[in-house]
Amino acid sequence: MIRLGTRASLLAMTQSRWVGDRLAQALGREVELVEITTDGDRDRQPLAQLGGTGVFVSALREALLDGRIDVAVHSLKDLPTSPAAGISLAAIPLREDPRDVVVARDGLTLGELPAGSRVGTGSPRRAAQLHALGLGLEIADIRGNVDTRIRKVREGAYDAIVLARAGLARIGRLDEATEVLDPLQMLPAPGQGALAVETREGDDLTPDVAVLDDVRSRAAVTAERAVLATLEGGCAAPIGALAEVVEGDEGDELWVRAAALSPDGTLAVRMSASGDPADATGVGSRLAGQMLDEGAGQLTETETAHSAQAAPTSQTAQPTTPHEQPVTDCERQDA
Repeated sequence: MIRLGTRASLLAMTQSRWVGDRLAQALGREVELVEITTDGDRDRQPLAQLGGTGVFVSALREALLDGRIDVAVHSLKDLPTSPAAGISLAAIPLREDPRDVVVARDGLTLGELPAGSRVGTGSPRRAAQLHALGLGLEIADIRGNVDTRIRKVREGAYDAIVLARAGLARIGRLDEATEVLDPLQMLPAPGQGALAVETREGDDLTPDVAVLDDVRSRAAVTAERAVLATLEGGCAAPIGALAEVVEGDEGDELWVRAAALSPDGTLAVRMSASGDPADATGVGSRLAGQMLDEGAGQLTETETAHSAQAAPTSQTAQPTTPHEQPVTDCERQDA
């Protein structure tokens, strides 16, 4: 029997069942889901105030380390970028579409919403990019699972919300989306759409779980997380990254785009890079280093955002314009 730890939300349970079914099929063993309550589930404060990344992760990791469960499943974008002692990231299964979507009243898109429309998000990354679009929207904080958020649109508390496409797809509610956002408008959070399957380091189960690993998905999210780790953005900083492994004439090539915005979306540093998928960490780290050289570090603090206008601008560091901006939240996948 493999005990698989999961949060109790609909999306978390759906994701965990998906992993459990594939483990059972691949290993020929029974898998039991074990519900674990996390700090992020108990506390309804805005995520940035709770400490950002890790609030949906630590309880599962504690259960893994103390032997209550054998495997933990997370939305990968919830994971802190620093490694956890005693824990192995055994598998990153094939990634879902990482883009964001809009769920709006009356089937509207963002561009069709009237100025002053109330758009809900708990993500600094999404908020900054919504501001950057220059549509005159009111950006308001929102918490809750997918059902709760969509219901708030239906009840008129919000005109629209922005969610991860992957979450809606996994629970069979993708038809609720009224628009899929192009990454040029809304760059996803690093790791969005991917799952993380963790085991205890050195456990005999680790190589067995690795059968679920998708090499290209791992390379892409590794590069994105290296961008985030180098920029040290965490949850409070509007940072986004999107990587893809593409097949070229001389083998696979890794392409990475990243952006950092001021919280109000008025300034941004946007850059891209490519390299060997086997050097995913290096590609992402070097890209983020170049972004820091262009002033990305100043954009993560409200106090310095406007003073950054005095800095030289270039093609990679300049005020944002509508429909041009991409960037990260630690907002969980069901948010």
